[in-house]
Amino acid sequence: MGAQLRVYKRRIRSVTATKKITKAMEMIAASRVVKAQRKVRSSSPYARELTRAVTAVGTGSDAKHPLTTEAENPTRAAVLLLTSDRGLAGAFNSNAIKAAEQLTERLEREGQEVDTYIVGRRGLAHYNFRERTVAESFTGFTDEPSYADAKKVATPLIEAIEKDTADGGVDELHIVYTEFVSMMTQTALGSRLLPLRLEEVAEAGTSAAEAAASTKDEILPLYDFEPSAEDVLDALLPRYVESRIYNALLQSAASKHAATRRAMKSATDNAGELINTLSRLANAARQAEITQEISEIVGGAGALADANAGSDNS
Repeated sequence: MGAQLRVYKRRIRSVTATKKITKAMEMIAASRVVKAQRKVRSSSPYARELTRAVTAVGTGSDAKHPLTTEAENPTRAAVLLLTSDRGLAGAFNSNAIKAAEQLTERLEREGQEVDTYIVGRRGLAHYNFRERTVAESFTGFTDEPSYADAKKVATPLIEAIEKDTADGGVDELHIVYTEFVSMMTQTALGSRLLPLRLEEVAEAGTSAAEAAASTKDEILPLYDFEPSAEDVLDALLPRYVESRIYNALLQSAASKHAATRRAMKSATDNAGELINTLSRLANAARQAEITQEISEIVGGAGALADANAGSDNS
């Protein structure tokens, strides 16, 4: 076997092994994205009822609460960026990071300092490599986030917005995550969580415009608050933030798995095409070897015949 043919066969074996791996990863990602979608749907009833309660308190009282009252001149904001712990997901992480950087630039142009909170090793690695300050990071749960994980992420953010900016607090809280639209479409977007804009309150998993349309004609009940509306807000709004972050984590997880599935399918298809190309080249190399061997045999036979004819004539 010629050297070139051995090279082709070795590459075919290598690409075939890689194709098996990418195919397995594609199937795993497809299974996980279905589970993540199911979790997104199951979180909607809780978020919907919690949203109704928050809206009722906000519209049914004149309560002045730090989580619903906007600062006249905000000077500091927190941005929560959701990325993944693992790669192999195409442009999933880079799109989320780009959206966070654009949001940060806009807030800075408005005169605000920005504290960045990051979920996921990929986003953290990006900021550490560029030596950018990260207020706090959370890793290890992005593939299958739980409500406890969302609560862990929400706690320091709620504490920050409850503090005065002079004590290290923030005036606004923004979140950047990847919305799961479909298996083929995932969109990185940012939204402001706090202070709460009552006219833009949306149930987790729906856009503000959709929520406004769905509640436009809805008449909310009137409530009496015991002991006070402020105390009710103290209890409701942290849960609201946790539910929004939880939904964003689920959306990002589903988006990541969909992006991984798409990337692995593309890699599997490319591996198949490469195997076909290498197989054709290997066949051509083998045919060239056979042709050369036949030519050598024919040439040798002709030379031997000529030699025998010469000896007979002598």
